[in-house]
Amino acid sequence: MASDQPPGLDLEALRGHLDRERPGLVRGPLEGRLIEGGRSNLTYRVSDGTGRWVVRRPPLGHVLATAHDMKREHRVISALHETAVPVPEALLLCEDESVIGSPFYVMEFVDGTPYRTAGELEAIGAERTRAACLGLVDTLVELHAVDPEAVGLADFGRPEGFLDRQLRRWGKQLDASRNRELAGIDELHAALGRELPHSPAATVVHGDYRLDNVLIDDREQITAILDWEMSTLGDPLTDLGLLAMYSARLELPNSPISTTSSAPGHPDARELIERYAARSGRDVSAVSWYTAFAWFKLAVILEGIHYRYTLGQTVGAGFDRIGELVPQFIEHGLTTLQEG
Repeated sequence: MASDQPPGLDLEALRGHLDRERPGLVRGPLEGRLIEGGRSNLTYRVSDGTGRWVVRRPPLGHVLATAHDMKREHRVISALHETAVPVPEALLLCEDESVIGSPFYVMEFVDGTPYRTAGELEAIGAERTRAACLGLVDTLVELHAVDPEAVGLADFGRPEGFLDRQLRRWGKQLDASRNRELAGIDELHAALGRELPHSPAATVVHGDYRLDNVLIDDREQITAILDWEMSTLGDPLTDLGLLAMYSARLELPNSPISTTSSAPGHPDARELIERYAARSGRDVSAVSWYTAFAWFKLAVILEGIHYRYTLGQTVGAGFDRIGELVPQFIEHGLTTLQEG
């Protein structure tokens, strides 16, 4: 979506701010476009014809500041930049809303491809797909190996009681979207609460770690992890459970939910879990709980989208089919928990 003035980003105001705060960074008039694919915060590619940068800002309209905290995103990628974790270099944080209408930050542009569908992976072949997915696990191990205190993130979250708070938070999200009976959803929530595992030592947690939130180059190397808006200090196995959930073989014909697991060469969840365990040294015996929790969270997210659709607050292709997917995710969560 190229534009002289992309929605939500005043390029002239941005240029003026960059000239004041980072003189010499920009050498000519800025052009920008909104990068499609983000679920929440808005991401723009900006260029002066020579240099390229990325700008992140909260969504348009009124939002809770805590849900779209630019300072947190900027802080975590700044802290991780000198580690083995691939992140873009953070160049500038602006908390002054008078510049473009909201807080924002600027980071370097990193080359690479986000693979969002099985079809996109199929185009690169089974061998490259397998290498990319295994690299996804290895990079997660690198993230979870970072000492939060050593990189200045000791106060980045509240690890004590992390899983209990997460479960209560998502239960409240579910209650806020209730407008129909959903068989099994309360049973799943209650069962997760009864079987709460003991968390390992806290690490930096990405919160939404999956294939389409990383950039991959032509050698199947991850060049950057993106979308840190849900990051915190907490239980690292929540990231693994989410990755395992997205790696499950799903039969969702004509689904508006993008999955990559059916692509030839894509490792199954068990192989990814075993690789993570071997490389991290962590006990993953409770991974079924974490995977079931991921199913529960996604069911709640989808039900929220369905609820907004019924109120006429969400428009676009595929939203009319979201509601029928929710029971399938609940069932997967219950089955995963029972099998664990």
